[in-house]
Order: sequence, then C-alpha cells, then structure tokens
Amino acid sequence: MTKRYGLAGLCVLLVGLVVMALWGSMSSSAKTPSGSGPGQLVGAQDAAPAGSGSYGSYDSYGGGSASPSAGGRAGGALTVRNDAKLGMVVTDGQGFTLYRFDKDTAKPPMSNCNDGCAKTWPPVAKEGTTAVSGSGIDAGVIGEVTRADGSKQLTLGGWPVYRYAQDTAPGDTKGQGVGGTWFAVAPDGKKAAAAAPGTSTYPSETPTSAAPAPQPAQPATGGAGVSVTNNPQLGQIVVDGQGMTLYQFAKDPSWPMKSMCEGQCAMTWKPAPVVDPSQVKGVDPKLIGKLQRSDGTWQLSVNCKPVYTFAGDKAPGDANGNGKDNLWFAINPAGKPVTGK
Repeated sequence: MTKRYGLAGLCVLLVGLVVMALWGSMSSSAKTPSGSGPGQLVGAQDAAPAGSGSYGSYDSYGGGSASPSAGGRAGGALTVRNDAKLGMVVTDGQGFTLYRFDKDTAKPPMSNCNDGCAKTWPPVAKEGTTAVSGSGIDAGVIGEVTRADGSKQLTLGGWPVYRYAQDTAPGDTKGQGVGGTWFAVAPDGKKAAAAAPGTSTYPSETPTSAAPAPQPAQPATGGAGVSVTNNPQLGQIVVDGQGMTLYQFAKDPSWPMKSMCEGQCAMTWKPAPVVDPSQVKGVDPKLIGKLQRSDGTWQLSVNCKPVYTFAGDKAPGDANGNGKDNLWFAINPAGKPVTGK
C-alpha cells in the first residue's frame, strides 16, 4: 500500500515539473518573438537610421514639413541668378538653386533618381513651372519627362531638374558637385561651372589668353553711373549717370547674352557704357554686368540683358522710347521691362 502511494506521488511530481517547463517556454515566447534580438519587446521595431542618412532630409528644403508628393513641387516662375562662383544658374520662383544629375540622360530625357534619392533631390514638377519673358531662359529648352511613378518632371535642355534638400535658404548651392554627379543647372540645361581664370562669368564674353588679339580699349567708367528715378507714367525706372533712361531690346537674348542692335540701330539706340558697381544706386549690384559687342567694345547689362539709351530722349527723365515698335522698354530696379505707357 505504501509503495502504491509513493509511486502515485512520484507521478504527480513529474507531471508538475512538465507543466512548469511548458509554462516557462510559453512565457518566454511571448516576450521575445522569433528573429528579435535579446531584450527586444513584442511590437518593438528596428531602430531608424540616425540622422538623415545618405539621402538627406526633404524637410530641410526651405524649412518645409511635408514629404514630397509624386513629381515634387512646382518650380514657379524660373529665374537666372549670376552666382559669384558658378556663373549663371537657374533658380525656382523662391530663389532656390536647381540641379541636374549626371546619371540621368537628356537624349532621350530620363530620370534615374527615384525612391530615397528623390527625397534628397526632390524633382521639380513641370506643372506650375514657367519661365517669365526676359528671365534669360529660352522657352525652347523647357520640357518634361515622365518619371517612374507616372508624374511629370521639368527638364531643361532635356535634363531632368531637381532641388537639393540640404539647401535651406535661397541662393544656397550646397548640392554643387555632390558625389561628383550633381551640378547646378545653367539656363541651357548644361552644368553651371566656375569661370576659368581670365574668363568672365558672362558666357558671351571672349576669354583672354596668354597672347590676346588687339581689341579696342574698354570704355572708361569714370563719369558713368546707374541710378533710379521716378517717372510719372512708368513709376521707378533705371537711368544712367546723366539721368537718361536705359532700355532693353526684346530681341536681345539673355543666354548667351548678346546685342542684336548693330549698325544703324546702334546709332538710334546707343549701347550704354559699363559702370563700376560702386557707382550703382537703387539697383542690386549683382544685376549689373557687361558684355563685349561684335566690334570689341563693351556694353553695360542689367539683369543679363544689354541696355541702351534712346536718341529720341532729349532731357533726363524722358522715356520716349518705351514701347517703341513693341520691342524697346525702360526697365525697373529689378531689371525687368516696364510695359506701361
């Protein structure tokens, strides 16, 4: 009898041990899922990469807070900025530098920047992007490409165009040369690049060489100047050092900058002489430039366009040439044509 109870007790003990072992196994499984590391609780996720990773953060662009939608943001009214280091670069309507990618193609246009890449380099949407007349961008170079997600991206000269997420303020060019494949884009779709020694940032000027050909001397700037006056009909307009109105010619291209007014035209519309930036008042000195004419002389430019005085203006402040043949216009302090009469 005693042996029977002893055997029964042993069996109960064994069953208890088995139950405890099973309970412990189930409890352990509930705490650590398969494939998780030690100490990781149920529902915990792998830690996100620290910082912005190799692709940067789209939020840093202009202080934005939303992720880029398909196709990115529109570029608005594109303009051209004369960058001290890169020459002429295209910017969006907010003044942010636009870029192109060497791994893309222009013929045919194709973007090879998608997914994570497109978060660092948000594509510029074609819809809602324009080039204002006189901006220095030929409408003929503007196009679009269909991206992998079906959205339409802006192209210049066939090259897909992007912003850089790490450019946080208008005028930033932090994306220039990144990875040896990203470059600010010039108005013709080519890479913007610093001018070589002896070469102006204005592409129409002739670079100097070790033995330059004889050319007419550059006009002196001693008595010249640029300022702003208030015209009763046109508002604020730009004038030269003698108070004579300065004009732009609609047929002159901004890129490459060139004067199309030669011969008899230049007798009526006299090319304005170049000025020193210290003699500029009321106009951003960055808008002041120069170009070399076909006869070797130098001409003043404002906002990447040659400027002229009109023989029909007899006194300071006259603006008799404004709207002439619907091709000649006085300019405002921003270097834009004044179309009022």
